Amino acid sequence: MTYAETLQNRIAATGSGLCVGIDPRPDLHDSPAAIQTFCEKVIEETAEYAAVFKPNIAYFEALGVVGYQIMETLIGRMKETGVPIVLDAKRGDIGTTQEHYAMGYFGNWDVDAVTLSPYMGFDSVEPFLKYPGKGVYLLGVTSNAGATDLELHDLASGRKVFELVGDMAGRATEAGSIGLVLGLTNASAEVLARLPDVPLLIPGLGAQGGDLDALAGQNRKAPSVINVSRGILYADDHLSFSEKAKDYANRIASIT
Repeated sequence: MTYAETLQNRIAATGSGLCVGIDPRPDLHDSPAAIQTFCEKVIEETAEYAAVFKPNIAYFEALGVVGYQIMETLIGRMKETGVPIVLDAKRGDIGTTQEHYAMGYFGNWDVDAVTLSPYMGFDSVEPFLKYPGKGVYLLGVTSNAGATDLELHDLASGRKVFELVGDMAGRATEAGSIGLVLGLTNASAEVLARLPDVPLLIPGLGAQGGDLDALAGQNRKAPSVINVSRGILYADDHLSFSEKAKDYANRIASIT
């Protein structure tokens, strides 16, 4: 089964494309142990509504060695729920280095997909496509304002830089699926029309202010998930993680 098929099955099971971002803020917790307990509670309470979990490796790397230990433990907890895991790492390096990143993430941690920066070329993506059933998301049009510096830049041909990244998605192997990251804050009918019909990982809903209506009426067939991190982890403290996840899942289902 390909990653895209795994994702499609999970979306069908949950009835929604909610991606729960696991981005613990070290400055808001008393200790690494408190962060682990916090994340375990998020995972437990939101699994019912999550199409995927997306832990961002940066928040764990900031803790040093103990952060990696927490990450390994949390990946185990996520696997127990049966929810696919997208590791948000955004790695991009020469092929031999990427081989070792792929070995660590797919070989050791056995996550289902990884985010990658494609700007060193397709040979920096290929090492991740050798693992059957796994997927990658290439940075297409991200949610930050700086997307205009490169990703949305016009080419002499009339195309945009992100379309060159979209071309890479057509070079997926039988083993590995390729999707794209599309920031909701930079989504538009024009941008979506220029993207191939591949799985999309869509950040920007919640704290970043993205509008779900930007995705309406697109009739894309490939499975897409919409990430919410701070909106579940740190907003509306009077609500449980479960209640917040259910609300976002319903909002996403109503538009997609």
